Amino acid sequence: MNLIALGINHNSAAVEVRERVAFAPEQVAEALADACATGEVDEVVILSTCNRTELYGIVPVGKPLAERAANLIDWIANYHHLPAEELRSAAYHYEAEAALSHIIQVASGLDSMVLGEPQIFGQLKSAFAVASEAGTVASELGRLFPRVFTIAKKVRTDTAIGENPVSVAYAAVDLAGHIFSDLANCQALLVGAGETIELVTRHLIDAGVKQIVIANRTLGRARELAQQFGAEAVLLADIPTQLPAADIVITSTASQLPILGKGAVEQAIKVRKHRPMLMVDIAVPRDIEPQVGDLRDIYLYSVDDLREIVDENLRSRQSEARKADVIIAEGVQAYVTETRRLGAVDVIKEYRSAADQTREQELQRALRSLARGEDPAKLLTQLSRSLMNKLIHAPTAGLKEISASGREQALEDASRLLGVQAPSDPETSTESTQGVDISAEDTDHSRHTLQ
Repeated sequence: MNLIALGINHNSAAVEVRERVAFAPEQVAEALADACATGEVDEVVILSTCNRTELYGIVPVGKPLAERAANLIDWIANYHHLPAEELRSAAYHYEAEAALSHIIQVASGLDSMVLGEPQIFGQLKSAFAVASEAGTVASELGRLFPRVFTIAKKVRTDTAIGENPVSVAYAAVDLAGHIFSDLANCQALLVGAGETIELVTRHLIDAGVKQIVIANRTLGRARELAQQFGAEAVLLADIPTQLPAADIVITSTASQLPILGKGAVEQAIKVRKHRPMLMVDIAVPRDIEPQVGDLRDIYLYSVDDLREIVDENLRSRQSEARKADVIIAEGVQAYVTETRRLGAVDVIKEYRSAADQTREQELQRALRSLARGEDPAKLLTQLSRSLMNKLIHAPTAGLKEISASGREQALEDASRLLGVQAPSDPETSTESTQGVDISAEDTDHSRHTLQ
């Protein structure tokens, strides 16, 4: 299996590195084509989220998989104008069955910062759809990813790994509860209108927050989300006027540049007369300039700072994760076995075609003899004998060659393949050919038709 999986995630790289390696949605189609143009992959899917950037590819036969992976890591670094050595120190790669297992773990939420979180499944499906649309998915990844999704669904169905998961969104709201004694008196400003912000909104309302403002690049999406929760919708341009009233600011956009800078926050703090403000940036790349954290009365947290809350969730789910590991191992083995079976399809087709050609030639020869008035009973005997000789010639020659070379295991394997009992005594090894007339004419003819 020429499959590789490589990249960085929340365990291998800090947010400062992850945000520099993230692919913006509008970049992905171009990046997919560029990756294929390197010649290191024939098929490729790129997944880029706040916690990981990973590449999954089918590579050409030739170079070792580890060398292909190293070259692709260098390609990612060059694409984002980073020193290759900096990325290599944080990157990892998996090969063949280990790569497949890793992709399933990602899809199942087992490799997420929040163990069992459900969002990654949809993100991976979206990444696969984008690659399919871009033309970088062919037969192998086209067969592999549906199986990945099937196994991931089984993990979530057959284990409790996804029950009441402590998501990053929940962790952000939980953090707010530790900073403010009464969330009912707090006003929240949420920046972005995607799935994460939707989860944040739900958790804030459950925690008692009554005043919520949702700011987004497009007002339509912000209004759509705000209407679900009785919140207010504004544009990103309105953030400076909304900021002074916000006790809690949580951001999660796909912006490639910071949306909130130190100057705007500093001005808001003055208007607030230095009342504290919690700011949680769960976007990658980050939405809030890191320097904002230097301001007094500002409590700034990034997605990496939520790890302690998430780790508690991890400890409570370890037993379910072990159950999931068994399901994944069985799924990987089943896929590998199926793939190996498919590898014989072309050989079987060729063998059947050659056998059918031989059958047709012998049939036509018998029909011509029958038309000349020859004895039908005699012709049937000749047809069956000649057909048998020609069909078993190649296997017989191969068996003799294997036996002569002393490859006993290969001889046993061949015997099982042919459905016959392997001889226990070398002196009986010719029994399978006794009574078979392999004439020079038949031998030459069978070489021609069965090769």
